[in-house]
Amino acid sequence: MSSSEYKTVKDRGYAEFTDKKSLFISNVFPVKTEEKAIFYLNAVKKKYSDATHNVYAYVVRENNIQRFSDDGEPSGTAGMPVLDAIRKRGLTDMLVVVTRYFGGTLLGTGGLVHAYGKSASLGIENACPVTRRLCHIYSVTADYSLSGKIEYSLTGSEYIIENIDYTDAVTFKVCVPFGAEERFLKEVTEVSLGSAKVEGLGERFVDI
Repeated sequence: MSSSEYKTVKDRGYAEFTDKKSLFISNVFPVKTEEKAIFYLNAVKKKYSDATHNVYAYVVRENNIQRFSDDGEPSGTAGMPVLDAIRKRGLTDMLVVVTRYFGGTLLGTGGLVHAYGKSASLGIENACPVTRRLCHIYSVTADYSLSGKIEYSLTGSEYIIENIDYTDAVTFKVCVPFGAEERFLKEVTEVSLGSAKVEGLGERFVDI
């Protein structure tokens, strides 16, 4: 995936399930720095300080960081399955902490790998995975008589209409992927017969 696009989670996620009387709790956080990942990790450890294990993994784009910990579980049975749940989805900028309350029955190596991987996956899905694409942001202002044609032209295309403001004219806030700027400007000019006012508002990552 290019530097102009990446996958992450939109929200925090939570999930829990029980396997042979052991309770597994997954907490997922979107993070942009390792410092923020550590902050949330410490908060979870404090909240579940009475748990048997607080296993974690996080991936951060900044400095290409990947970290994980088995937190006392047999090596390779906990932190790595959690990290794999992140990596196999191609996700980044996120932390997953899987808390275990031991229920008295040993799960074995395979059972632990399955349980931690499943718990992480459930939490990730509840955190709403998204693709974020770097876009140019434009405002397009036109008379009401042309607004329908402009909206029709932009809807269903690769552009994202983020907002429409109705005042004395109609102003569309439009997200345009990198590389599509010339095509976008040409389309707006053609559909409005050159009467629409187009203004660049900068660039940022947008959920698609």
